[in-house]
Amino acid sequence: MTPRLRLQPEAVGMGMTSQRVRDRLVERLREAGIADERVLNAIRTLPRHLFVDEALATRAYEDTALPIGHSQTISQPWVVARMTEVLLENSPKKVLEIGTGSGYQAAVLAILGLEVYTVERIGDLLRQARKRLRQLGLNVRSKHDDGRIGWAEHGPYDGIIVTAAAPALVPVLVEQLAVGGQLVAPVGGSGSQSLVRLVKREDGSVEETTLAPVVFVPLLSGTLD
Repeated sequence: MTPRLRLQPEAVGMGMTSQRVRDRLVERLREAGIADERVLNAIRTLPRHLFVDEALATRAYEDTALPIGHSQTISQPWVVARMTEVLLENSPKKVLEIGTGSGYQAAVLAILGLEVYTVERIGDLLRQARKRLRQLGLNVRSKHDDGRIGWAEHGPYDGIIVTAAAPALVPVLVEQLAVGGQLVAPVGGSGSQSLVRLVKREDGSVEETTLAPVVFVPLLSGTLD
């Protein structure tokens, strides 16, 4: 069951942020191959315009990435939907997100009823994301830390989703994945990246599948206030 969002009337928005505009985005995603109705309903329910600067609100329901400051972006809706769709294939209960950003991807996961943990290295972005998630009444556990080290304290995780690209999969994140769990992440450099799905076998080995070409900001180490 989809949790109800606690929205103030002014948060719902009008015009380019209306439900009709969200419905059109969902139809575009369906036409682009997103088939999981749970994911489409989460995208339809969640007010994406609350996760971007007010000046960009009229573009919030375009199928495109948008800047959120600090050289970061809120991911393209198709990418969010596809990564979420893949993650749901193994029916996860507890998931870890690396790179909270605006909080939008974490919100999508939380709306789907998952136990969500998320790590963000940029303190200012995390503070804004926490505020949005609280306003929406979503229970997401978050941490200001270097995402490349994960969040071992609450592992292992049934699913891990990484929202920034590294040249290769980060071994410590694979270690925090439960047996049978899936990790979905962009892999590659600035010139060429692919969305990759990794499934962890009982013997600790992994099965890796390339899903689609993508473009993400780089996965950096360290933290910023």
